[in-house]
Amino acid sequence: MTPLDERICALFKHHLQQTLTYWSVFFSFGLCIAFLGPTILDLRCQTQSTLQEITWVFFSQQFFLLVGSSVAGLFKKTLLSSLLALFFCTLIISLVFAFIPFCHHIMLLSIAMGLAGTAMGVIDTIANLQLVKLYQKDSAVFLQALHFFIGLGALVSPLVADPFLADDSCVLGLNGTSNSSRDLEHLRNTLAGKGVSIHNTSQYHLFTEGIVVTKVSYAFWIMAVINLPVPAAVLMLMLHERLLPCSSSSPRLLEKDGPKSCPAEADSQGHGSVFSCCNSAKLEGQPTTTFFIYAVGGAIVFITDGIVGCYAGFVYTYAVSPPLLMGRKAAGCLDSVFWASITGGRLAFIFLSYRYSAPVLLTVSLVGVILVQFLMLFFYSSCVFLFICTCVLGLCISSVFPSMLAFTEDTLDYKGCATTVLVTSASAGEMILQLLVGSVIHSQGSYSFLLCCTIASCIGFCFFLLLLYINHIHGKQHIDISKQMDIKEKPKTETS
Repeated sequence: MTPLDERICALFKHHLQQTLTYWSVFFSFGLCIAFLGPTILDLRCQTQSTLQEITWVFFSQQFFLLVGSSVAGLFKKTLLSSLLALFFCTLIISLVFAFIPFCHHIMLLSIAMGLAGTAMGVIDTIANLQLVKLYQKDSAVFLQALHFFIGLGALVSPLVADPFLADDSCVLGLNGTSNSSRDLEHLRNTLAGKGVSIHNTSQYHLFTEGIVVTKVSYAFWIMAVINLPVPAAVLMLMLHERLLPCSSSSPRLLEKDGPKSCPAEADSQGHGSVFSCCNSAKLEGQPTTTFFIYAVGGAIVFITDGIVGCYAGFVYTYAVSPPLLMGRKAAGCLDSVFWASITGGRLAFIFLSYRYSAPVLLTVSLVGVILVQFLMLFFYSSCVFLFICTCVLGLCISSVFPSMLAFTEDTLDYKGCATTVLVTSASAGEMILQLLVGSVIHSQGSYSFLLCCTIASCIGFCFFLLLLYINHIHGKQHIDISKQMDIKEKPKTETS
């Protein structure tokens, strides 16, 4: 075992409970983000709403996820506030799962999904930040594992829901069912991605009044129970760290290694919302390149996470449209293949992060994404090639966010703001790019989906090259500032 392996293993053992807790929190995140697509038709029946009305629930979840990511910095000034936020957010997700079966109106369901989205945004920011604070320069490996658990949760959620989904129309009208099971399978696959184009559902007319026959409530209650150990794990971590009143008789574990930091010192470390991170007060005394690292790093994850959302949301629509005209059952597997490859890719990159630096992994990943996109453009009429490229694209793009987060925080000396900016940018990318690409597909046709993703990936790689150049300048400025500080301190030492 090399010294690097020994150090990482020692760090993992030292922070075992904290690390496992943050990983479980991200499993809760993945569980919540993936259930909506497969169950959306049954929820339409439950709320007795139209398809156009129910698909706005996707937007509610994504918008409030962005809001949660933006304001999560308000909860991360101390470990106690961070863990309390994680505890309540994971508990809220279980409560939302349990409450969804009682949402018989579309507005009530949208509010519940908005609440869940806010909790997910807070979880996303705080769990990433806490792992970066724990491991700092060795955080790349553990961030890859953290994001693997999103994929794991996203795979478990549809599996739990599948046995309870209606095979036929779950609203029975006066003349029986409104659609055949074949049509409903096609429509369910259309809605199964993380994003959805409302225009793609306008051709379907399903009953909104009649007898509701759906068993999807059981799926939500099962997911609520599956998620309950996560807030319990956060509570156990708070007890372990002696942060609760019932454990105040013993000194807190974090205070054994050194004096307690004052609130002013905590604030100076760059903690706060995404807006406070980028204001002039926070950037004062830092190299002028700091703001550009925030902006360019945020732009990269905005694009790459946007590509993930677009591909998951629209690959089925592309597959069943000309020129491919793929069968509905085969096309429905594309989204599962994509998410499975992302999960497998993050598992593989856990081990690759041991050996290679974040810039190397980012270069390989972004170049791979571009090459795969160009190959899909050239072989656009091959169904087999679409499956192969979907798998490779998931493998390549899976590590971009965790590697980008590790690289940016390392460049900025782990002040915490990079995590907030990147998580918020990624959430914004997933929401905004899906809306833009969806409108382009509606006006220009399904082939424009591939073209949009290819152009976005090329722009993302250009931003990455710019980031490497800014990082080079940032290193020089940081050295110059350090020298100036040393020169100022020397006269004070001589006079004393």
